[in-house]
Amino acid sequence: MPSNKSVSDAPIVQFTNCRILRDHQLQREDLWVREGKILNPEKLFFDEKGSADVQLDCKDSIIAPGFIDVQINGGFGVDFSLATDDFKSGIDLVSQKILSHGVTSFCPTLVTSPPSVYHQVLPQISLRNGGAHGAGILGAHLEGPFISKEKKGAHPEHCLRTFEAGAFQDLLATYGSLDCVQIVTLAPEMRRSSEVIQELTKRGICVSLGHSVANLSQAEEAVQHGATFITHLFNAMLPFHHRDPGIVGLLTSDKIPAGRRVFYGMISDGIHTNPAALRIAHRAHPKGLVLVTDAIAGMGLAPGRHTLGQQVVEIDGLNTYIAGTKTLSGSVATMDTCVRHFQEATGCSVETALEAASLHPAQLLGIEHKKGTLNYDSDADFLMLNDSLYVQATYIAGEEVWRQDVSGM
Repeated sequence: MPSNKSVSDAPIVQFTNCRILRDHQLQREDLWVREGKILNPEKLFFDEKGSADVQLDCKDSIIAPGFIDVQINGGFGVDFSLATDDFKSGIDLVSQKILSHGVTSFCPTLVTSPPSVYHQVLPQISLRNGGAHGAGILGAHLEGPFISKEKKGAHPEHCLRTFEAGAFQDLLATYGSLDCVQIVTLAPEMRRSSEVIQELTKRGICVSLGHSVANLSQAEEAVQHGATFITHLFNAMLPFHHRDPGIVGLLTSDKIPAGRRVFYGMISDGIHTNPAALRIAHRAHPKGLVLVTDAIAGMGLAPGRHTLGQQVVEIDGLNTYIAGTKTLSGSVATMDTCVRHFQEATGCSVETALEAASLHPAQLLGIEHKKGTLNYDSDADFLMLNDSLYVQATYIAGEEVWRQDVSGM
């Protein structure tokens, strides 16, 4: 057998008998992996005269890129908006547990909190690659406190802030540091928000519009200054109105700068968004849809009382409310559930549903050259799923990090 040693001593794994999501289509071909990256088999054969060291029969599974959750507040009893001594072990627990739901990378999300919480928590969040220890951390998503009082949702009003004389300096003083920050959600109608959006964008931080009473022209202006995302579309914003569609109007706006795409998050849990609204958004702007869980500490736990930052929330079935109210406060849906519900509600293709949780969030964050696809040379973060889109196994950097236990079935 020809030697593989010409380029690397690392073993080459060939995944056979599978359908790979590549170029927006499920294609019946093998997946080749070496040193955590996806290999081009033609180069391997012709340039290296190489072959596989290990072959794995996927038994006709779908192989799709790993899911990327850009809005997750916690789960399994852990709340990312609580400053605790064992915060690091909490984030480790969540990153481990979400592997079973197909999430290979995520943005731990903090809801509106006092500055002291940001100052304590943010230094404890560090970017890291995924692996057997858990999903990779892409950076924090700070949802608030620079949001609208009228659309605060589950965010505590006493912690809300505006941009005062310092504008961007106010934001820096509130957060303490932007070192590990990937996304900031703010309300674009706030005075001096434009300069803040420009400053954040300049630093490579994604600006998302949400918890806002902005009209369409304010939203368009924010996009022109660099905003690229909408936090949980339809939730915590003005309802669509035909004379001024508000932030929702960005989906079909003709004022988006050339070459720029606006993405929008959707909580596809069957609670936050009526299936008809999900269909309207998807049909209006399919390439911008990003599935997010917006999961809270109660995800994966029994119904009852849990926290969301400074608030107490009650879980009743799939509904989560601020205790004693009917104000929705995050979700307890897992990412694989959201993908299945999205496909069922919209009737979209399997490929479209999978890309809304992988390719689109990667494009939003500008990391699609290494995550969110199965293109050659990208990171070998992928899932094996059955035809009903239930996750059977999760791989990070080509290594199996979770597998469905079928012994008890």
